[in-house]
Amino acid sequence: MEAGAGLVAGSHNRNELVVIRREGSGANPGGGGGAAARRAEAPCQICGDEVGVGFDGEPFVACNECAFPVCRACYEYERREGSQACPQCRTRYKRLKGCPRVAGDEEEDGVDDLEGEFGLQDGGAAGRDDDPQYVAESMLRAQMSYGRGGEAGHHQPGFSGPVPDVPLLTNGQMVDDIPPEQHALVPSYMGGGGGGGKRIHPLPFADPSLPVQPRSMDPSKDLAAYGYGSVAWAKKMEDWKQKQERLQHVRSDGDGDDTDLPLMDEARQPLSRKVPISSSRINPYRMIIVIRLVVLGFFFHYRVMHPVNDAFALWLISVICEIWFAMSWILDQFPKWLPIERETYLDRLSLRFDKEGQPSQLAPVDFFVSTVDPTKEPPLVTANTVLSILAVDYPVDKLSCYVSDDGAAMLTFEALSETSEFAKKWVPFCKKFNIEPRAPEWYFQQKIDYLKDKVAASFVRDRRAMKREYEEFKVRINALVAKAQKVPEEGWTMQDGSPWPGNNVRDHPGMIQVFLGQSGGHDVEGNELPRLVYVSREKRPGYNHHKKAGAMNALVRVSAVLSNAPYLLNLDCDHYINNSKAIKEAMCFMMDPLVGKKVCYVQFPQRFDGIDRHDRYANRNVVFFDINMKGLDGIQGPIYVGTGCVFRRQALYGYDAPKTKKPPSRTCNCWPKWCLSCCCSNRNKKKKTTKPKTEKKKRLFFKKAENPSPAYALGEIEEGAPASLLKEAIHVISCGYEDKTDWGKEIGWIYGSITEDILTGFKMHCHGWRSIYCIPKRPAFKGSAPLNLSDRLHQVLRWALGSVEIFFSKHCPLWYGYGGGLKFLERFSYINSIVYPWTSIPLLAYCTLPAICLLTGKFITPELSNVASIWFMALFICIFVTGILEMRWSGVAIDDWWRNEQFWVIGGVSAHLFAVFQGLLKVLAGIDTSFTVTSKAGDDEEFSELYTFKWTTLLIPPTTLLLLNFIGVVAGVSNAINNGYESWGPLFGKLFFAFWVIVHLYPFLKGLVGRQNRTPTIVIVWSILLASIFSLLWVRVDPFLAKNDGPLLEECGLDCN
Repeated sequence: MEAGAGLVAGSHNRNELVVIRREGSGANPGGGGGAAARRAEAPCQICGDEVGVGFDGEPFVACNECAFPVCRACYEYERREGSQACPQCRTRYKRLKGCPRVAGDEEEDGVDDLEGEFGLQDGGAAGRDDDPQYVAESMLRAQMSYGRGGEAGHHQPGFSGPVPDVPLLTNGQMVDDIPPEQHALVPSYMGGGGGGGKRIHPLPFADPSLPVQPRSMDPSKDLAAYGYGSVAWAKKMEDWKQKQERLQHVRSDGDGDDTDLPLMDEARQPLSRKVPISSSRINPYRMIIVIRLVVLGFFFHYRVMHPVNDAFALWLISVICEIWFAMSWILDQFPKWLPIERETYLDRLSLRFDKEGQPSQLAPVDFFVSTVDPTKEPPLVTANTVLSILAVDYPVDKLSCYVSDDGAAMLTFEALSETSEFAKKWVPFCKKFNIEPRAPEWYFQQKIDYLKDKVAASFVRDRRAMKREYEEFKVRINALVAKAQKVPEEGWTMQDGSPWPGNNVRDHPGMIQVFLGQSGGHDVEGNELPRLVYVSREKRPGYNHHKKAGAMNALVRVSAVLSNAPYLLNLDCDHYINNSKAIKEAMCFMMDPLVGKKVCYVQFPQRFDGIDRHDRYANRNVVFFDINMKGLDGIQGPIYVGTGCVFRRQALYGYDAPKTKKPPSRTCNCWPKWCLSCCCSNRNKKKKTTKPKTEKKKRLFFKKAENPSPAYALGEIEEGAPASLLKEAIHVISCGYEDKTDWGKEIGWIYGSITEDILTGFKMHCHGWRSIYCIPKRPAFKGSAPLNLSDRLHQVLRWALGSVEIFFSKHCPLWYGYGGGLKFLERFSYINSIVYPWTSIPLLAYCTLPAICLLTGKFITPELSNVASIWFMALFICIFVTGILEMRWSGVAIDDWWRNEQFWVIGGVSAHLFAVFQGLLKVLAGIDTSFTVTSKAGDDEEFSELYTFKWTTLLIPPTTLLLLNFIGVVAGVSNAINNGYESWGPLFGKLFFAFWVIVHLYPFLKGLVGRQNRTPTIVIVWSILLASIFSLLWVRVDPFLAKNDGPLLEECGLDCN
């Protein structure tokens, strides 16, 4: 599709397709993109270097069966360390002249190659097995293809052969005017002949594990296909020889004067590495965890064996709550047993995949931005996110940005149109002066010296001009917002007078508009811009659209039709790119030949702007992102948190992670020929009798009944427009497309919970994939967080409700995924993520106990002996030491740790409690609850919304707890004053218990009555008045008076008067 082709709106089920052109937009001639010319050169398909020549001076051919291009280094490495077979035809490599012998080689008659066998030729390779640099030279590198087959620039080098006869995306039938190579095809090994197996969009790579029929090599065809014998190839061979000679010379002499050697060495090294926590920091932490477990055992032994008879109910409730807290602590603690950190090497990534003066080999990436309601997610915020994506430091031909408007708002559409025009000025400015961040709103708000490290004389002038341009852009966006406040009676109309297709939010066709890309995507300097696409999926009554998860799956399918990048990155509309090199950071893991093959996604931590210095309500979630996630990275990887995540498309399609094949310790080639036939025959018999493990067939595509009528009315589409892409794109976002498929069940974002992120990551880990946690020095993404107490509690309520829904679903980690690829400690983490809302019930009961104990004069423990006091003190010390050591190895500040502890209590007795009851209502009574979209922006005054008071029912439980404990403290102190000195001793334990609750609820109390450091006078007056009233009642009312236990005086009979 071309930019400027107009808004495409249509419904597949209604056989409609309409193109609405913007005013002043002419017909853009479509280019007939033919297949890219086949390159004459054929690099090594494993490492990417030139194949080179053998010792006889002829082109090096590793496999004589299929002539698959592999260089000598990779050939020797595969024979020495790998499976000893050709990656394409799976034929076992034969030893070539000049190559060392490995286990399994047959004796060759008439061949005397001792020098080559033992590495004595040309300086030899003797000792190179122990040379780490030599091993690093033969690392594998994945080669990705991009886009659709047949498009210019998207052709995979070295691919030849007919297009497989497989079902097409358009309902499994051929469209007359669509050539086969222009469809999103399913590879033949996936289709199963038309109905079986998986049917998905094309994967950007081939499956190396599938067998290929061997055939004899035809030198006239095979060698010519890879460019051997051409003049250009001969010149490259000479250059390669000279480089190898210099490399051998430097290695033999031990000198480091050759300038090419460091570059060659650097390009072969890993792109990332693990940085384990130092033993001096992590070992004490593990020791205290073990000690705490032992102390817990003795503590519960004492608690269970010493009940309180006069307060048995209070004792029983407290013991049950403490056991639950201990189990919750175990689920949270042990996934943090193996924390790690990681480093990336962007310079090595550039040397390997992004060399200057050469076409970039970096993998393409599709960006997904999701928005729903422009009144709560302001268009200016979404525009800044899109601008930061378009200006990211990455090859523009490798980027595509898709914006999902699930509210079908014309305001969002018009704002995106304005954004695409402003991007033509903003993107070249960012790249010219290398500014950070590349979201204009936050760049111009920075309170730093913006002239630092800037040497261009024109920077100040250009910056002032750009700031003026941005302010004018903001005025235009604000005008659109103001205009959208009042909806016309007849609905919105577009510039050409046609009605806006999304006037009815719940009943509208699918809409697609390409704003930038191909012929219409150039900035003011004439440079190409990334593709920018507006998408609003079809909505019809009677369909379950699955909220955000359904919108994301629609973007997955649209992107597969238009760009089909192997990697996807999703962002919330309020999370802009703060580090322009963040995508390259992720590619250091995804494209790493050692660890990248099994990585399903790279998760970045969430960082936030606009939060007050004290972070009263723990909006930053520092403990989760800097402690828990680092711990999970040492096991199987972090959980998916909904935004700031780079996915592998293959993993989203529901495929299992590739399994590492162990090289056989002994092969049949080592045995005599008479034994060889026996072994082979036995193995063949075993293979025939063993039933292969069949993979579950997943239906991804909608398959309707035969319909002879045309599916679309294409009368309004000009001849040059790519009609096939429009048909497919509109088709895949239709509301009935997912019927009778595995979308949302096994494929894409998983349905069944409003927290689709947890389910999606959980399914991938169950398939054996691992994830990576990447923390760049400069935060990759930044977003906004709710500031006031009510919005924060509603956000936590939505998260907790999603966890409760997963708890009652078939995907509950307690019973789902056994026998798959999910590791034991990783399962602990997922169990904790869906069980934590249930902690609200024992937490509420435990926080009520102090007030009851103070009012009744009873306590949950008997009088402590010396031994019992030791266990109690040891437990408290272990709790504090665990927290201190955790902060020490993670670098988390004590105030962040304490705010997290406080909000754990606040959220537990409010939002988590309501989430449990709402989840029970939904499961038992079928009463569904709708969640509120969190507001993404505040007022102009800094932190003004922090003190905004919005009453909600979530505030009732914590408010009641505060009042009860305040009353209990006043009553307990008054009782002690009335009864004398001896009653103060038992009171201290009860007061400590009550103050523990009050201190944890203090941020909640401050959010109710305080603004910054000023407490309203009326609150102070009422507090003193209430305290006085309760004190007088406690002292003077007869039932509360202490009984006199002294001797009874009898009347002596004397008249004292």
